[in-house]
Amino acid sequence: MKAAKGKGAARRDTKEALKPTEDRKVGKRKAAVKAEKSSKRATMKDKKAMKDPNKPKRPPSAFFVFLEEFRKVFKKENPNVKAVSAVGKAGGEKWKSLSEAEKAPYEAKAAKKKAEYEKIMNAYNKKQESTADDGDEESDRSKSEVNDQDDEGSAEQEEEDEEEDDDED
Repeated sequence: MKAAKGKGAARRDTKEALKPTEDRKVGKRKAAVKAEKSSKRATMKDKKAMKDPNKPKRPPSAFFVFLEEFRKVFKKENPNVKAVSAVGKAGGEKWKSLSEAEKAPYEAKAAKKKAEYEKIMNAYNKKQESTADDGDEESDRSKSEVNDQDDEGSAEQEEEDEEEDDDED
């Protein structure tokens, strides 16, 4: 093994020396902590997995509408640049340098796409509510039917018990 060098190693050694001998078994504790964190991550993934694939995508902002057009122009001017980050940085700088008048057409397109999105979302939400209502009614009916059957069954059981008591007398 290599010898530890520097101040960090010295600090680590002194911290180790100050800890009681029981606490030096950190490996086990860290493994337990890591297991807890991984279980939390699994539940987070489950929540994300419940995302509806039929839900409409959000509309692009004015900047992203601009970036669609800018990307085409940038690729023609700089065919050798393959990095997405370079296109994004150049687009951001260009967007910042644009005046309000130059940004206006992109903002108008973004507003139009947002209006379309809101219409689609309203239709989607109505569809979701109607399917949720249908499911709730069925489950309510089944619960009430089950409860009625239980009530009838318990009432019949009580009558039979009373008859048996009368027969015994």
